[in-house]
Amino acid sequence: METGQLISLGIYFVVMLGIGLYSYLNTDEDVEGYMLGGRKLGPAVTSLSAGASDMSGWMLLGLPGAMYVSGLSASWIAIGLLIGALCNYLIVAPRLRVYTVEANDAVTIPDYFAKRFEDNHHLLKIISAIVIIIFFTVYTSSGVVAGGLLFEEAFGFDYRIGLWATAGVVVAYTLFGGFMAVSITDFVQGCIMFIALVMVPIVAIMNLGGWGETMSIVNGIDTSRTNLFQGMTLIGIISLMSWGLGYFGQPHIIVRFMAIRSVKDIPTARNIGMSWMLVTIIGALATGFVGFAYITRTGGDLADPETIFIFLSQVLFHPLVAGFLLAAILAAIMSTISSQLLVSSSSLTEDFYKLFLRRGASDKELVIVGRLSVIGVALVAIFLAYDRNSSVLDLVSNAWAGFGAAFGPLVIISLYWRKMTRWGALAGMVLGAVIVLFWTYVPVLPPAEAGGDMRPLNAELYSIVPGFIISWIAIYVVSLMSPQSKPGVLETHDRVKEKMKEAGVES
Repeated sequence: METGQLISLGIYFVVMLGIGLYSYLNTDEDVEGYMLGGRKLGPAVTSLSAGASDMSGWMLLGLPGAMYVSGLSASWIAIGLLIGALCNYLIVAPRLRVYTVEANDAVTIPDYFAKRFEDNHHLLKIISAIVIIIFFTVYTSSGVVAGGLLFEEAFGFDYRIGLWATAGVVVAYTLFGGFMAVSITDFVQGCIMFIALVMVPIVAIMNLGGWGETMSIVNGIDTSRTNLFQGMTLIGIISLMSWGLGYFGQPHIIVRFMAIRSVKDIPTARNIGMSWMLVTIIGALATGFVGFAYITRTGGDLADPETIFIFLSQVLFHPLVAGFLLAAILAAIMSTISSQLLVSSSSLTEDFYKLFLRRGASDKELVIVGRLSVIGVALVAIFLAYDRNSSVLDLVSNAWAGFGAAFGPLVIISLYWRKMTRWGALAGMVLGAVIVLFWTYVPVLPPAEAGGDMRPLNAELYSIVPGFIISWIAIYVVSLMSPQSKPGVLETHDRVKEKMKEAGVES
């Protein structure tokens, strides 16, 4: 490992830990302070922390790798994500910020579901919390695995040292600084990702002699790589673009909307967040596209297409700069891990400990439990990640669809339809999750080739599509068939509408 890269890595870790210390000294020691930052996030921190926690290593590894292999046709998933993120800001963000305050100050997504429907039986809170804890523990493990592999492949460290280094730094600043530390570090990490995804493709293009020469190299190998529809079917395009549906149900993303200081700040956050996302996604796609041209021109050896960002960082830049660029990958990984750790610990604290063990627990006690939960979830994630060939990564590829189908329709409809009932909410959540699991794991399609194995339906159509649709229908039908909500629930819904009008967000 180059000394310059090691110096950059050390500086990055020190900055992250420093932010954790700052947040610890400036965060109120109560539940809302630890889990939502006291609802005081500014629009810039809100938007970039949401973006950074969303994208993870996929932005710097998966997307450039897909572009490297397939060309422009790999852009459909990016288009779907851009549309989904924009709709999330427009449809969910304003109302969720107001509703979670009006619904007796809900501080977690399961807590919002329970208070929105006055679910005194706690079924909604328990089931949604179980879904969050299980999926996010596995999700966190995948991030730790990615950190271990990055340390091994890019920095030359042992894989297990990478696991502990990645998890250790994230746990340290999440443990002490809580939501504020997670959000501020995500903001800084989002800035690092932004700079890296602008620098790498631009320098690579300049190194090749400009955009025209880059296009000539690519077209000289395969003209189909510049065709957006190459190899795509209608079902294929729908499957890729449907990734955007997942945004409405991702707890680690929409919790940012609950924490912003005012609903009036959301348009500013939207403009910042969508600008950041547009530039970084274009940069990620450009990295894969230009990387293909660079490897072709120089005859370089690239064993894994998903490492094209790492390859270009190391061959085009001084070691000190390359270390900064590699830290961008670590930033993407760590920003997602920290958000998932905090959401999981929040659910363990609010939705289990307080509900079943200590209903009268003080804020100080709940913050302590939240911190212990961060450590507990992290240790389980590290244990799962110790086997580098673990099937955990296969499970994580479907977590986005699971959250999107189980929570997406539930979140949207609960914010807008006053006649929605808790039984409708429960039916939609359970059916959405079950359909995704069935669609993903049950082999019902014939083999793609002679002698092959039966395939799940997910091989043809992404599971979030049927899961989302069936969840939506279930919520509507069951709500109409079940007893109407209590007067207090309807009054809260009407009060939210009035607050939205007062804020000038809705007419």
